[in-house]
Amino acid sequence: MKYRYYIADVFTRQIFNGAQIAVLPQSNGLNTETMVAIAKELNLPETVFLFPGQGAGSGRRMRIFSPLGEIQFGGQSIVAAAYVMAACGDIALVDPVTPLLLEQNVGVIEANISSVGGKPTLVQFSRSISAVVDRFAPSDEELAQFLGLQIADLDHKKYSPRLVSCGFPYLVVPVWSYESVRKARFNYSAWSQSSAPQTAAQEILLFAPKSPNPEADFTLRLLGPNIGMHEDPPVGSATPAFCSYLCSFEHTRKGTHVFAVERGHHAGRRSLIQLEMDNKQQEYLTVRVGGQAAIFAEGTIDLSD
Repeated sequence: MKYRYYIADVFTRQIFNGAQIAVLPQSNGLNTETMVAIAKELNLPETVFLFPGQGAGSGRRMRIFSPLGEIQFGGQSIVAAAYVMAACGDIALVDPVTPLLLEQNVGVIEANISSVGGKPTLVQFSRSISAVVDRFAPSDEELAQFLGLQIADLDHKKYSPRLVSCGFPYLVVPVWSYESVRKARFNYSAWSQSSAPQTAAQEILLFAPKSPNPEADFTLRLLGPNIGMHEDPPVGSATPAFCSYLCSFEHTRKGTHVFAVERGHHAGRRSLIQLEMDNKQQEYLTVRVGGQAAIFAEGTIDLSD
């Protein structure tokens, strides 16, 4: 049996940028063991397997795997899957905006594909989330030690470190500058000796409200004990938690906020994510995440033997 796959660069307009995601538009017949093996072989941050949807409508069932195992929710995978299906003709783009339902392990995600002349331009998905926000955080000394930064790099003027979970916990840490985000280096020894493991967070979402890129309002980066020192993983799945974090501060006004966040080095591989959040200061927060994509490569996986 042969399976077609595409590699998309997500949250970017150009190849060699953004997050690399593999998508198999037609995955019928693949079992979990084989999907795990394919994800390990491709060795990309995420590999998406698409199946016919189980519910009514024009939806698809998607399963997402990293080289380490299955992922319950993938934001960048939604953009990659929708863009690939639209670009390769699996979804007809008749109207300027085409709705799509994608069933992930966390539930059904509503997405919209914007197009011009029958070609996809932007994919946006929405989520209604309920977050748990805990103001407990390690001390500044601990944070600086396991992030490889100086205490002066940490920002306490407008924001403060907080634990945020929308199903997966992140320790969100603000710093002053883009340079601080980029120079941070995770120190596992200092982490293990700090109070951080008690927070249950296994990933740190480091951010700064500045960027050399005029299109971006925030710079984001993920670090942690399961992330390599020189890795810069995609942040799409962390954006709902980041929006919940922003809304946990009283100075964040009620209403709809539209802004952009970036991930990666401005001179290297970089992602730009468009965000909208409806801050009603209620239990549930509606977040819309949007981005572009470009198909970098396509090929065939031959499982005949």
